Amino acid sequence: MRAVFVGSSPFSVMTAQALIKRGHEVVMVERSKERIDALVEDLPCGYLHGDGTRPALLKEADPAKTDILYCMTNNDQTNIIASLVGQSLGFSRVITSIETPEYEHICIELGLSDTIIPARTISSYLADMFEGQDPLVLSTMIRDEARVFSFVTQDEDVGPISELNLPSESKVVCIYRDNKFILSEEKTDLEVDDEVVVITHRRNLEILSERWAL
Repeated sequence: MRAVFVGSSPFSVMTAQALIKRGHEVVMVERSKERIDALVEDLPCGYLHGDGTRPALLKEADPAKTDILYCMTNNDQTNIIASLVGQSLGFSRVITSIETPEYEHICIELGLSDTIIPARTISSYLADMFEGQDPLVLSTMIRDEARVFSFVTQDEDVGPISELNLPSESKVVCIYRDNKFILSEEKTDLEVDDEVVVITHRRNLEILSERWAL
């Protein structure tokens, strides 16, 4: 498989190193020539020198042959712009890293469904470990054809969850309202700006993305 990284942040480099060790092809897009020179010896991958938010440069990364575009610079705005450019160029999957939780809703509304907040993920992992819980249980349960999809509700989505008319093999499992977790039921009423989490068959992802993409 092939991965392209926009930005050589420590998080990017660690992820790239893990992928290379597993035999995957990696390309690093970095605007600093000095940074590339410093990485070359320890990170044996392809490099593109330039601004990863520029469509012309990302085209050189060959979207059609890339499995995942990781946008993980140290700047949230750069990551969001690079992700949107990557989507427009046809990268099949785009991972967007942000440090500011307030941007999460915006990313979802822009169709950037694969958004990660590293600090929150790590803190949740450590808190679960402290309480003796296994944070890897969910990753072993969501497997095979199952996928998780999330979206932010608009005016037309307001009302009972049962009226969403989701595709078959899809179910709302929870919602987040004002950063509060709510376990959903069919009779639960949705409000504008709720973040809805759906578990579904992977064949439904395109349908769901088209329906809630802006």
